[in-house]
Amino acid sequence: MAAAAKEAEVSPFVVDVEDATFKAGRLIGEIEYESFLEAGSQLFEWGLPEDEWQSITLNYTSGTTGNPKGVVYHHRGAYLNAMSNVVTWDMGNHPVYLWTLPMFHCNGWCFPWSIAASAGTNVCLRSVLPKTIFKLIKSEKVDHFCGAPTVLTMLINTPEKHKKGIEQTVKVMTAGAAPPASVIQQMEEMGFSVTHVYGLTETYGPCTVCAWHEEWEDLPVEEQAVLRARQGVRSAMLENLMVADPETMEPMPKDGVSLGEVFMRGNNVMKGYLKNPSATEEAFKGGWFHSGDLAVWHEDGYIDIKDRSKDIIISGGENISTLEVESVLYRHPAIFEAAVVAKKDDVWGEKPCAFVTLKEGQQVTEKDIISFCRENLAHYKAPKFVVFGDLPKTSTGKIQKFTLRDQADDI
Repeated sequence: MAAAAKEAEVSPFVVDVEDATFKAGRLIGEIEYESFLEAGSQLFEWGLPEDEWQSITLNYTSGTTGNPKGVVYHHRGAYLNAMSNVVTWDMGNHPVYLWTLPMFHCNGWCFPWSIAASAGTNVCLRSVLPKTIFKLIKSEKVDHFCGAPTVLTMLINTPEKHKKGIEQTVKVMTAGAAPPASVIQQMEEMGFSVTHVYGLTETYGPCTVCAWHEEWEDLPVEEQAVLRARQGVRSAMLENLMVADPETMEPMPKDGVSLGEVFMRGNNVMKGYLKNPSATEEAFKGGWFHSGDLAVWHEDGYIDIKDRSKDIIISGGENISTLEVESVLYRHPAIFEAAVVAKKDDVWGEKPCAFVTLKEGQQVTEKDIISFCRENLAHYKAPKFVVFGDLPKTSTGKIQKFTLRDQADDI
């Protein structure tokens, strides 16, 4: 025990880089980046291994279900998804990329390699502060950044004085949880160009993209936002994508209604779960990766996620999409963040329970929120309970619904 405690006290080796968010000359590490490079061996030669199937990194799932697993990446998948980012997002040469997305999450969606491949500039943050983000976008001429919907919500609700002065086009890639259409719409209205992608830790980050169609430009802004909120079609490097019955693996009709599970297949899917062969075998059952996400398939081939299989609410035999209810809650002018989970019920089996965080200075009652939902949803889908307060999140900004489910059952 004493040896373990002593080992835990060892601090990590820190290499300093130029700090744009603090005073010039402020160092927190033992050595500067350029000096660190000079200390390396001139004889070292880096290259891809002879077998591209060899492991390259280990990432852990976010733990939104309370059970994080180690995901093993291989060299080929990392290479393919890094290049897929450049192609999918039309990044070109020398992008200036701002890191609001944690680098430890799916290896930063493979963007550390993408930026290196496109000879770009990395602008890093020590913490996600909206005022600092806007400051760096202006001072460093940032033209690309990725972020979860919760980050976009923070930027939307930043005072207007901090938003002024952005002259360049800034492309935003968002994923991590299905963003409400209202969030995408408000980001577009602020002048950002939003690309919605979808993926999992097991797919190296983004593997589908809501590719934009020129003819959609003629649609009302609200309809454009709904289209942008779909998860889209497979990206360039993903071999195959389908929405299918989770038991029979038969593809669902492309009618925008029939609910099935999202499946992926290709070289940019993980090698497997670390030291967990049973979970790996289950994930690849039938020769496809099982995402656990429930979606519909539209006639144009675009997928539209309705919920996680573990999050869908079954009330009186009717399926209720928590994402659909959350999308309505985000349209309420007083709500900053929202999450909906199932609460056990002796009569109906489950009932929707909403957890909301209000915008600063706003006041609203549980009755007001339930009435708002009933005006915009089928009545059986409206939350029966509303809890006010901060939402528990993972280190990557995803809401921990398993924690909220436990809280809901205690109400």
